[in-house]
Amino acid sequence: MIDKVKRILGLSSRKTGNKLVISVEKLERRVALLENGRLEEYSVERNTSRNIVGSIYKGKVKNIEQGLKAMFVDIGFEKNAFLHFWDAIPAALDSGIEEIDRPEKGGRQKKKRITANDIPTIYPVGSEVIVQVTKGPIGTKGPRVTTNLSFAGRYLVLMPYSERSGISRKIEDPKERDRLRKILRELDIPEGVGVIIRTVGEGQRARYFVRDLRVLLDQWARVEQAIKDEPAPARVFEEPDLVDRTVRDFLTDEIDEVICDDRAAIERMNEMVGQISRRARNRIQFYDGAAPIFETFGIQKQIDDAFHRQVWLKCGGYIVIDETEALVAIDVNTGRNKGGRDVEKTILQTNLEAADEIARQLRLRNIGGLIIGDFIDMKGRKDQQAVYSLMKERLRRDKAKTHVLPLSQLGLMEMTRQRAQESLSDSIYENCPYCEGRGVVKTSMTTSVELHRMLNTVMRKYQDSVHDIRVILNPDVLKRLKEEDEDLLVELERRYAGRLLFRADASYHHEKFMVTDANSGAELKP
Repeated sequence: MIDKVKRILGLSSRKTGNKLVISVEKLERRVALLENGRLEEYSVERNTSRNIVGSIYKGKVKNIEQGLKAMFVDIGFEKNAFLHFWDAIPAALDSGIEEIDRPEKGGRQKKKRITANDIPTIYPVGSEVIVQVTKGPIGTKGPRVTTNLSFAGRYLVLMPYSERSGISRKIEDPKERDRLRKILRELDIPEGVGVIIRTVGEGQRARYFVRDLRVLLDQWARVEQAIKDEPAPARVFEEPDLVDRTVRDFLTDEIDEVICDDRAAIERMNEMVGQISRRARNRIQFYDGAAPIFETFGIQKQIDDAFHRQVWLKCGGYIVIDETEALVAIDVNTGRNKGGRDVEKTILQTNLEAADEIARQLRLRNIGGLIIGDFIDMKGRKDQQAVYSLMKERLRRDKAKTHVLPLSQLGLMEMTRQRAQESLSDSIYENCPYCEGRGVVKTSMTTSVELHRMLNTVMRKYQDSVHDIRVILNPDVLKRLKEEDEDLLVELERRYAGRLLFRADASYHHEKFMVTDANSGAELKP
């Protein structure tokens, strides 16, 4: 079914011409992944808002909340970190991993099973605890942490406090899984340490895993030393910056070229890649063009188009994305795609393109939490299943954990996406000081109505003492008063035997105005 859907959308299952474009500036770093010229991944990191997810801290337990089944840990931030009891239990193997038995080493004894009830005894108030950030500060909430540490390498994930090892379930080929099981059993993994083979490890030679394991163990040794030396609270391991993470996570065999406009970053990338694959160095190129790198590759325009509230689809339809406090609402519309006689085919095509674009937008904007997609109603169950299948297939490439449900009878698709940090819009934009985050302002007519109401009250109240009244207001509202409401103002003057004087001030908010005594300048209030 997916292949048929891709043919309808004109999508190729084979990835060609894939580029990683990296822009390094003084204040921020940006990374864009282009697939056949189309922007598929976009990340931004600024000096003032460095991502702390993955960083490890030596903290102190400040207080324990039995009702919440959680403790708050001081890791050196303004807000204490939140550590749930379940996140303090030694790691159970991730459900996305197939556990592999490793050869038993002599002297190993079966450890006592730890439950959530044991956590307050293990970590009493004032005790030190080593934690890793799993979710950065969002809004007024502090970071969320876990005691189950992990270090991501190129092909492996090292888990220092776990004895379990496994293979990502995203590697589906049975023969490849058998080969990787054999490699995993032959790795010289220290006691008390677990290892996971990442999805990108598929098809890689054994020596790459050996090399990756050595790098990760050296990294863990440095962290262990920092834990011994540093007094709490302290950061003992910092997650690599955006450029380094990009090389680690994205520079796979499917990437044909990496282009960067900073020589220092190029040297750093070459050093990192050289530890794993020297041939990959040839794919890293320096850009020294006169125009900004994102302009040259047509990325900036795609970013500008993608981050509008309304995003157009190729077929002429469009989606509307609204982020609220509790959830993200996405509405699908046919727009200009009126189609021909086959209305159902038009609706299916619009919904399929919308599903593809929604999955892309979630990654680009880093939207998390509860997401509701309101698709155009489809009568056929087969069409509904096609949209659902495409959405699942497109979400598979998302590095954040996602869960999606089939379309409901109302045409709604519910999904969740892991929210590890603020969405891109929250980190780039702030509420408009003019509309105060509402996204709308009152019309000139509404402001005129409110002004008339206030003038009527004020002129009645001060009719014996004030005869000349000055009104200061926005020029657009004044234009409305002169062109459409002049008769009403004349009537007010006649009724209360007063005189109204108006002054336009462009600095005045569209909804604001001031009524004063024209002679003394004192503000008149109803």
